[in-house]
Amino acid sequence: MARERYHHGDLRSALLDAAETLVRERGADGWSLREASARVGVSPSAAYHHFASRDTLVRALSERTLGWLGERLRQDCERAPGQEDDPQCRLIALGRGYVRWALDDPAVARLVLRGGATGPDSSISPHPHDVLTAELDRLAEAGALPGPAREGAEFVVWAALHGLAVLLADGLVRFDDPHAVGLQTERVVRTTLNGLAQESSPTAGRPPARSAYTERLAARRAPE
Repeated sequence: MARERYHHGDLRSALLDAAETLVRERGADGWSLREASARVGVSPSAAYHHFASRDTLVRALSERTLGWLGERLRQDCERAPGQEDDPQCRLIALGRGYVRWALDDPAVARLVLRGGATGPDSSISPHPHDVLTAELDRLAEAGALPGPAREGAEFVVWAALHGLAVLLADGLVRFDDPHAVGLQTERVVRTTLNGLAQESSPTAGRPPARSAYTERLAARRAPE
């Protein structure tokens, strides 16, 4: 069956699926491209037609996962109940989706959110960063986030959400059920936004934050 998928051009996807399963079973580094090939039922030489190395397979898996996550978070925002009355609801839905994903799939989350998971040529759409940025822009346009607080706010919100997700995934913070996790996520988002709302005037000397993704965007937008 695996060889039939290969002949139909699906070997790349099959290898990505196998790698994803291996990450869940053994973690980010406890497997090889040869093992992923064996899971699919093809030789390593066949896999090399799509991935030159294990690192390129991991990078492709990270890109696919981040694109999937971005779309999921965007849908969470669109479906958020109560957003007509509460402008923070969409961002709360995004936060809950992010934390829920990190807890439901911790091994894959650790893989794609570590340094070097993507590269200079990575193309991810929609990127989770872009979804978060769009929601913060929406809040600013609605007057729910002061203009001076908007700059770099995505890194503040991401730090709060990712910090909560890691604490929960590592068992350093515990709640009795998923509903409680959702309530805590909402509290983190609202508290972070309320703190940002206090920045009613520009802060001099604020260090600009950046990530691999924002550096990639800046490089692509720079004039040649």
